[in-house]
Amino acid sequence: MRIAAVADLHCAVGDRERIRERLNALAAGAAELLLLAGDLTNYGRPEEMEVLISQLLRLRLPIVSVLGNHDYESGAEAELQRMLREVGIQALDGEAYERDGVGFAGAKGFCGGFGRGELTAFGEAAIKSFVHTAMEESLRLERALSQLRSERRVVLVHYAPVAATAEGEARELFPFLGSSRLSDVCDRFAATAIFHGHAHHGTLEGRTRGGIPVYNVALPLLQAQRPPQAFRLVEV
Repeated sequence: MRIAAVADLHCAVGDRERIRERLNALAAGAAELLLLAGDLTNYGRPEEMEVLISQLLRLRLPIVSVLGNHDYESGAEAELQRMLREVGIQALDGEAYERDGVGFAGAKGFCGGFGRGELTAFGEAAIKSFVHTAMEESLRLERALSQLRSERRVVLVHYAPVAATAEGEARELFPFLGSSRLSDVCDRFAATAIFHGHAHHGTLEGRTRGGIPVYNVALPLLQAQRPPQAFRLVEV
């Protein structure tokens, strides 16, 4: 299956033409399925999602998505999920989806740091609550992966699961860019590939400790390549 993937479209109400231009490259049959790895909207407003959906439907492609932190900004994340699902877009939040022998597991993920720098639930209640949120997101992903029966398992998250694809961002930001708890889950279930966004100035590719390829498909990063890319194309 040829998969096109992109994240961080950050669609605003006046972005109809910009989004159309970004998606035009997919109209020629370059991919069989599109992955959207979060931050679909700029401020998480339903009117922004309406603009994005109007352009996504022009592609006539199956689409699998997760939300990102920007999509939570206005507290309308449940409405955004409903809008996506109503038009047939697979909006995953701890759920699984299988198509043509490929399984997809999706969750937003969360921050918390990587490896030895990962925050633990010790000390103040606020810290424990923060870590609890990170653990809940990894459990959502674990639940989704456990539902898949396909040999090929593609993981879709917004936050980075490994430090390698965050390289290029300021080191001070690393604890807020993702969490290795996400990659640990993927390793346990022997995922085939992982796609994420969020790290706009990160690195295109990395691997988990178990060797799973990780693709950072944040649009600002793809656009910074020479030549600029509108999406990442991967065959699984």
